[in-house]
Amino acid sequence: MIARDDCMGYARKVGWVTAGLVIGAGACYCIYKLTRGRKQNKEKMAEGGSGDVDDVRDCPGARYNDWSDDDDDNSENKGIVWYPPWARIGTEAGTRARARARARATRARRAVQKRASPNSDDTILSPQELQKVLCLVEMSEKPYILEAALIALGNNAAYAFNRDIIRDLGGLPIVAKILNTRDPIVKEKALIVLNNLSVNAENQRRLKIYMNQVCDDTVTSRLNSSVQLAGLRLLTNMTVTNEYQHMLANSISDFFRLFSAGNEETKFQVLKLLLNLAENPAMARELLRAQVPSSLGSLFNKKENKEVILKLLVIFENINDNFKWEENESIQNQFGEGSLFFFLKEFQVCADKILGIESHHDFLVKVKIGKFIAKLAERMFPKSQE
Repeated sequence: MIARDDCMGYARKVGWVTAGLVIGAGACYCIYKLTRGRKQNKEKMAEGGSGDVDDVRDCPGARYNDWSDDDDDNSENKGIVWYPPWARIGTEAGTRARARARARATRARRAVQKRASPNSDDTILSPQELQKVLCLVEMSEKPYILEAALIALGNNAAYAFNRDIIRDLGGLPIVAKILNTRDPIVKEKALIVLNNLSVNAENQRRLKIYMNQVCDDTVTSRLNSSVQLAGLRLLTNMTVTNEYQHMLANSISDFFRLFSAGNEETKFQVLKLLLNLAENPAMARELLRAQVPSSLGSLFNKKENKEVILKLLVIFENINDNFKWEENESIQNQFGEGSLFFFLKEFQVCADKILGIESHHDFLVKVKIGKFIAKLAERMFPKSQE
């Protein structure tokens, strides 16, 4: 009897211990689910882009959260990369970190617009609202904040009345300072803003001091990149008039290189720029002096886009018309081999190849080339025709 009671007491103790373990495990699991659920909920909100950016405050002394809520805000590399260094593609942690970065960028864009114009959904901002956006550009070092603010500025700079306002608010040097960034997305947006602002004579006068930097960045950027195209568009706008074209004289050879090596979009943008220069008689000598790649002639030996060839012929015709061959006969020896002058001098060879291949190009291209060759020979070699 006593042994039976002892066994029952022992079983009762084991039962209580087991129940305690189960209850303890259940409590730990509940705490885990609670904390994990809060974290997942926070990430889900971030991915959905809901809520406002609490850390986008008034510009003076403002600070902006970075990739993670618990990482150091003083890191020097956060103004360079879009994603945090631990956001490795293919890992679960990396996927979550990249999602949080994208969500913060989305919230930042919404917050910039809401902060600038809280009572209106219109993208046209008032001077006070533009001042706030410029303040964000000046104070922030975060790529997604800068991108959002520059997009807002670029949209407003497309309106003529805002170009004067942004200039009077000191926006030109503020945006131009962003050209020093190494972030290609932010740099492209800054070039777009300056491009929109440059459709203004006074703005052009003040932006001319940045032309050399834009030119250097454009020719050294990755071929066919968005930054390169944005730089070419800005330079094209700055050379619509003859006033600042001489500042690009030393870069004409680089433009011909981009034209020969670039894709179709780059080719067309370079052609627009070169056409501006070719329409100015004062730039004819600089264009003829420029070194051109040997591959330039191959454009006429293959099935290149017809529009590219026709626009290039227009540029050659303008140079031929604007350069006074007889008056400058004494300086023609100053043009080095490999220059555009020597290319045009030997252009008859390219033309013969095209005109001799019936199926190579359409009839319009052949007619244009034939007329240009006749005109070039008349102006370039007047004595040989006598």
